[in-house]
Amino acid sequence: LHEATRRRLSLIDTVRAIGAAFFGVRGSKAHESDIAQLNPVHVVLTGVALAALFVMGLLAIVNWVVG
Repeated sequence: LHEATRRRLSLIDTVRAIGAAFFGVRGSKAHESDIAQLNPVHVVLTGVALAALFVMGLLAIVNWVVG
């Protein structure tokens, strides 16, 4: 785990990988590459942040439609 947390991939690459995982459109080769290069701490934090943004977006849409 200590070695994995030293991995450095850009924030854009991390967001792109997490976004593709949300929608299930990542190929197996790209997935293997991401596993080898992404920092697991960044993946968890980015995943939680994107999930929160997704839920807030859904709530905003529902409030807009209902209101």
